[in-house]
Amino acid sequence: MFAIIETGGKQHKVEKGTILEIEKLLEDKGKTVTFDKVFLISDGSSTKIGTPLLEGAVVTGKVVNQTKGDKIIVFKKKAKKRYEKKQGHRQCLTVVEITEIKS
Repeated sequence: MFAIIETGGKQHKVEKGTILEIEKLLEDKGKTVTFDKVFLISDGSSTKIGTPLLEGAVVTGKVVNQTKGDKIIVFKKKAKKRYEKKQGHRQCLTVVEITEIKS
């Protein structure tokens, strides 16, 4: 059984036991989080598709960790103008393990 959910402006395909790194949630480590923006649920034989969301469908997960992603470098330069700007960024992430899919 799998579902397609939305969190942090992105869509994710999840199954029970899937570990996701998603945009930071304000939940503490060990807390339960629910995702109610469910677009699709499939159990292999039947598929339920929302228009655009499924009514009453909920995916629950447990917060495993709060972490940061890899550092990316943002470098801007304008030719012939002696302008250079170097900046780094690390995105805050939440690691979530999916525990249950209810349709």
